[in-house]
Amino acid sequence: MIPEELQQRLADLETRLAFQEQALIELSDALAAARDEEARTALLLHRALEELKAMRATLSSAPVTGDASLEPPPPHY
Repeated sequence: MIPEELQQRLADLETRLAFQEQALIELSDALAAARDEEARTALLLHRALEELKAMRATLSSAPVTGDASLEPPPPHY
């Protein structure tokens, strides 16, 4: 091969490598962001489930009267 052709091939390979390294960095950043978002979502779900358990416990311990007159008025009154 002619030295100029080798130089051109080497430059092309270096360019491809640079683009692939950049793509790898971007994919790594995207994966890290997705993992962070998943962790936040899992935490929110855990909190919501805990609140639901607390509400169920409160409702199950309170007597159900069925008398509407004992209920507080709706917030728009």
